[in-house]
Amino acid sequence: MTPEQIKYVFDTMWLLVTGSLVMWMAAGFAMLETGLTQAKNTVTILAKNLTLYSAACIMYWIIGYNIMYGSGGSFMSFGWLLAGFKDGGHAMMADFFFQVVFVATAASIVSGAVAERMKFWPFMLFTVVLTAIIYPIQGHWSWGGSALGGIMTGFTDFAGSTVVHSVGGWAALAGVIMVGPRLNRYPEGGGVRAIPGSNLPLATLGTFILWLGWFGFNGGSQLALGSVDDANAVARVIVNTNMAACAGGIAAMILTQLLYRKVDLSMVLNGTLAGLVGITAGPNYSGIGVAVLVGAIAGILVTFAVPMFDKLKLDDPVGALSVHLVNGVWGTLAVGIFNPEVSFITQLIGVILVGVFTFAASFLVWWVIKMVFGLRVTQQEEMEGIDLHEFGMEAYGGFQFE
Repeated sequence: MTPEQIKYVFDTMWLLVTGSLVMWMAAGFAMLETGLTQAKNTVTILAKNLTLYSAACIMYWIIGYNIMYGSGGSFMSFGWLLAGFKDGGHAMMADFFFQVVFVATAASIVSGAVAERMKFWPFMLFTVVLTAIIYPIQGHWSWGGSALGGIMTGFTDFAGSTVVHSVGGWAALAGVIMVGPRLNRYPEGGGVRAIPGSNLPLATLGTFILWLGWFGFNGGSQLALGSVDDANAVARVIVNTNMAACAGGIAAMILTQLLYRKVDLSMVLNGTLAGLVGITAGPNYSGIGVAVLVGAIAGILVTFAVPMFDKLKLDDPVGALSVHLVNGVWGTLAVGIFNPEVSFITQLIGVILVGVFTFAASFLVWWVIKMVFGLRVTQQEEMEGIDLHEFGMEAYGGFQFE
């Protein structure tokens, strides 16, 4: 083979392997969400995480990819649906696979935030619109080449702190507002009623799966492994990603001990994920120290953000808003602080434009779905569990008490 062919093989295989790692993050989201919510809703959560991935892949294939990386205005092109990808043929297969698993990640973020009180089919309908239209439009501004007519020129988001994570967070925020909190979460007399998760071992397993998948998420975003420079860049990205996660978890551990006199495991899990989200916009920092600092600040931010959202009566069972929205914004702005070649103002403009568009579009879609189909299950269904009423089964059917 020629050197060009060898490079093509290495680059293609790198996208396929790292894309597979990102796909495995779907299992991580499913386990994390299952562990941090009540057992009576487990079947619903598992079904959502499996089917949202499938729906995201199909809708991104039919519509989204062409919007994001095509002209930005063509909604359907049946010729490339049948024959391959527009202007790229088989050379774009690996790229499509790598990009589509990112889309599914954004949808997974929404699932956790609206868990335990939203109907299954309205959620799936929103997922279709998010992955086919909302996500690809903003992705076209950032990664697809338009830079929104020049307004976002210079905006830098290496692997998606904004493009993926804060987009999922903004969409989730709109959904949380529209669907309202779980029953008795915020008693009339004030305060917050704790609704413990059902399985912290599963939540911890989910966090480790996500951590592993993130090496593909960020490492694959180098988009190449066919040269010495690319190999060195990938190594730097993966090391920085790992160290930011470590720093986020340690920061949350120390801070919860100081604030509550006990280490809060669920907060440590979210601190670790916050570090991963925060570093995603700039995992190619030249020094490990910057990655550790970004991750540690992310762990601190998530620890304060969780109670902040509760004070605002925005019920988020798994902390998705605190992890993905807050630290998606932080990670993107951090690039403007720690990378001298990137303008902080440009990063801020990008965060605002993407945030306003995603929240407004998502809010409109949620509102239409609510008016037409409704979003919430009934009070009785919520109390007894969505599993029995919408799926007619229990996740742990063998463990019944008289």
